[in-house]
Amino acid sequence: MLVEFSVAPMGVGESISKEVAKVIDIIDRSGLKYRTHAMGTLIEGDWEQCMAVIKQCHDAVRAVSPRVYTRIAIDDRAGNLSNMDRKIESVRQKLGRDFQE
Repeated sequence: MLVEFSVAPMGVGESISKEVAKVIDIIDRSGLKYRTHAMGTLIEGDWEQCMAVIKQCHDAVRAVSPRVYTRIAIDDRAGNLSNMDRKIESVRQKLGRDFQE
């Protein structure tokens, strides 16, 4: 399963990098494969693993913010074929060249 999510505090001011750093620390320590980008993070694992990490991230930000916005998108495919590297490689092959990730 692939899950892309973001957790954003609201009501803490314009900069949220301190809270985002806490979220990335939780994800990094989870042991799940992940990729972080400017608007969120993609994690790979089973339902229980992914949801547990997202809950931990949400709770950590909620502890320091009066309001939290969490966005989740799930790609749950039978046969565990939702591998982030495999998806990128498939696009690369169809494109016939490398591209910026």
